[in-house]
Amino acid sequence: MSRAFVNEDQAADQVIPPVERRVSEQPNYVTPAGLSQLQDKVALLQAQRREQLDQGEAGDKQRVAELERDLRYFNARLQSAQLVPMATSSEKIQIGSVVTYADEHGEEQRVQLVGEDQADASKGLINWGSPLGRALLGARPGDEVQWRRPAGDQLIEVIAIEPQI
Repeated sequence: MSRAFVNEDQAADQVIPPVERRVSEQPNYVTPAGLSQLQDKVALLQAQRREQLDQGEAGDKQRVAELERDLRYFNARLQSAQLVPMATSSEKIQIGSVVTYADEHGEEQRVQLVGEDQADASKGLINWGSPLGRALLGARPGDEVQWRRPAGDQLIEVIAIEPQI
């Protein structure tokens, strides 16, 4: 057999180290729901890693490397998590608050300020450290705040604040 074929077979067994996930430098404030999500994510990744390792040689080594990378990231996020008190005020926006605001055209939006790992804009969960989150944080009903966006600044008015859900 040609050496070229042997080297190709060995190359197929090589594990390419996955690119490490970047850990944010902003404080890792989390809501109770966000902390629970982080804990669930770590447990899921540990189970998936065990499943791959239990397969022995049949396990996907590349997948194990990716799972270990993700475990390093989410364990670091869990270790740095700073649980914020439940948002109970309807007078001042806090992390965890549910906020209804109106844009310059009177169109209303409802969002909840959450930690970075819990953020999901499609579900109305906005990172407190995002431009919108920073604009809203600390505002009160009736306040107009400047939302600094890449598409251009926009003036928004806080309509209502609900305690954490």
